Amino acid sequence: MATAGIIFDIKEFAVHDGPGIRTTVFLKGCPLDCTWCHNPEGKSSEPQLLLSAAGQRVAGRWYTAEALARRLNRQADILKMNQGGVTFSGGEPLAQADFLVELIEQLDGLHVLLDTSGFADEMDFRRVVGLCDLVYFDLKLIDEQQHRRYTGSSNLPILHNLQVLAEMGKPYVVRVPLVPGVTDTQENYAAIARLVSGLPGLLRVDLLPYNRAAGAKYPAAGLRFEPGFDEDQEARIDKEIFEELGVQVRAA
Repeated sequence: MATAGIIFDIKEFAVHDGPGIRTTVFLKGCPLDCTWCHNPEGKSSEPQLLLSAAGQRVAGRWYTAEALARRLNRQADILKMNQGGVTFSGGEPLAQADFLVELIEQLDGLHVLLDTSGFADEMDFRRVVGLCDLVYFDLKLIDEQQHRRYTGSSNLPILHNLQVLAEMGKPYVVRVPLVPGVTDTQENYAAIARLVSGLPGLLRVDLLPYNRAAGAKYPAAGLRFEPGFDEDQEARIDKEIFEELGVQVRAA
């Protein structure tokens, strides 16, 4: 029986979601509840009615793995020609691991990038990563209490899966979303730098700018935006703390 998955967006000709020109597939549902989430319509694992001044639309469409693979494979030639491929993002794509495995196995030799929070069962993590060419792995907060406060969950599965990733022989980029006063502190920077220093397979660390437009999307999804930090504060960029430990870093 074909596995079905729920998708809330498909972005074609994406140039910021990995190497080359890509198609980015956003899978719905996420086990984390980050207060700064810039895709609130991706949190729920069910279809969702979005209401705004522009009208209404439903975020969330069901696809079989076969149907979505067929759509993506139609773009294979142009994606390969432009050194690109397919990126799976979310939400958290690993929340639909069975669907994702079945889907990737039907792709026509496309470069596959997994954009993940790392919060997943180890077996699901290994199954999906084993089929991917590159991984974007988000690291938000190393202190577990802070992580629980701002994401609603422990970071222990995330930190464990980062070690798993480092052992799997797949290239990966660690990405740190810069949230003012939360993830950009000296303590958090230092903890991340120490953690990733010397990890095999790490290509670099990307420091991602804070998205101030995210809050405007919440009312459309029937949600309240309560970040719990000062959005007007500028996020602090500190590349030196990584460079001192020999970690390649860039401010994206």
